[in-house]
Amino acid sequence: MLGQPYQGWPVELQKIILRGEEPITCRPGELLEPVNFEAERDKAAAKVGHRLSDHDLMSYLLYPHVYPEFDKHRQEYSDTSVIPTPTFFYGLEPGQETSIDIEPGKTLIIKLNAIGKVHPDGTRHIFFELNGQQRQVVVRDQSAQSDEVEREKADKGNPKHIGAPMPGKVLKLNVKAGDTVKAGDVLMVTEAMKMETNIKAKEEGVVAAVNFKEGEKVEKEDLVIVMS
Repeated sequence: MLGQPYQGWPVELQKIILRGEEPITCRPGELLEPVNFEAERDKAAAKVGHRLSDHDLMSYLLYPHVYPEFDKHRQEYSDTSVIPTPTFFYGLEPGQETSIDIEPGKTLIIKLNAIGKVHPDGTRHIFFELNGQQRQVVVRDQSAQSDEVEREKADKGNPKHIGAPMPGKVLKLNVKAGDTVKAGDVLMVTEAMKMETNIKAKEEGVVAAVNFKEGEKVEKEDLVIVMS
């Protein structure tokens, strides 16, 4: 959607800005080097872990180093652009509220009621209202000191990373570093609230590292196994 403004630039203003340089009279995109869109789409998908729309592909081509970080942020936190800027940067104080328009005709009224004490694992309970309904969520306080080691998270864009699909405890380990596995093999079994979850190999390969032992606690998206 970039191009010449309606009826062109005012000539005198153009001279002041360009300082003797020749103005572009065509659509700026015509001056870019040709690109194989499908080949670049495949490259981008390998980096971010999913196929890009035409709109997102344009962003990736124009900002190849910035877009993957932007996409990672969107995958982890969703679309934070709907949050008012002061709230995004500074948060709310207890008793304050804000409104967020998540789509046309749909507005969320969020009020922060209280912030709980720091737990031994460095997390806090946050108590708030969402459109008048009481809610609570557990978040990690990045400023809090904790004796517990924060585990590395699986990179969704890395096919060699296998992450925990949900919190729980490692009930059974079926593999060790050096083992060869096939796609669909059960590598690890976790348990939470009497329900077992099988963590399977995505493809054939060799186990490079197992980051948890039986009985250890895992959080959602913790990097439990690395393939080579």
